[in-house]
Amino acid sequence: MNPIENTSFFQQAIETVESLPEDAQQILVDIIQKRLKQKRRDELVQEVAAAEEDYARGEVKYGSVDDLMAELEC
Repeated sequence: MNPIENTSFFQQAIETVESLPEDAQQILVDIIQKRLKQKRRDELVQEVAAAEEDYARGEVKYGSVDDLMAELEC
C-alpha cells in the first residue's frame, strides 16, 4: 500500500470510528489496546521459547559485559 492509499485508508477508518457514539468509540479503543497488548505478549512468549531452545541446545554464550563489548567490536 503506497503512502497516499495508506492515508486514505486511515482517514476512512477514522471517519468511520468518529461516526460511532462516543461510548462505542471508547469500547473500540479499549478492544484495540487489549488486542495489541495480547499480540505483544504472544510475541514475547515466542521469543522466550526460542531463547529456551537455544539454551537447551547449548547455543548460548556466557561472559561479562566486557566480553560482550569486545565481541561487538570485532
